[in-house]
Amino acid sequence: MNFHDKVLKVQSELKAPKNQRNNFGKYNYRSCEDILEAVKPLLNTNGLTLMITDEIKEVAGLVYVEARAVLFDTEGRIEATAQAGIDPNRKGMDIAQSFGSSSSYARKYALNGLFLIDDTKDADATNDHKDARKWLNKNTAEFNKAQEFVSNGGSVSQIEAKYKVSAEVKQLLNN
Repeated sequence: MNFHDKVLKVQSELKAPKNQRNNFGKYNYRSCEDILEAVKPLLNTNGLTLMITDEIKEVAGLVYVEARAVLFDTEGRIEATAQAGIDPNRKGMDIAQSFGSSSSYARKYALNGLFLIDDTKDADATNDHKDARKWLNKNTAEFNKAQEFVSNGGSVSQIEAKYKVSAEVKQLLNN
């Protein structure tokens, strides 16, 4: 299996449910640790390595952490980055906790980008309890990725878990 196929397999099989609860905001969320716990067995099975690093940066007086998540093996690599501001005066936190909190946040969103995790589609704080999946439309980048996924052995039902799929698009995917 080549690098591209391994990445596609991990991205399509990864399930990182929102097992954490914010009682104040009344919503569920997933943490960086939740994603890592879910992805480690898939990395092992597919012979991939994940490395996450942080770098503290400053732009126009704003200090932030940039997290970089790199997925690789001997054949290839992909990476994603994400940033989170650091507030050293955050109420209830010392400076180390403020940096650590921003690091976790940036790492979580770098992992979301790397593994194609949509962290906004079902946030309880904005959920009107309608189906939050987007329609998969033909002749789009998402459709092309879905076609490639199916041609590499993926199922249309896995795509339907992430997208609403019309009968016409479903037929095109099955051909």
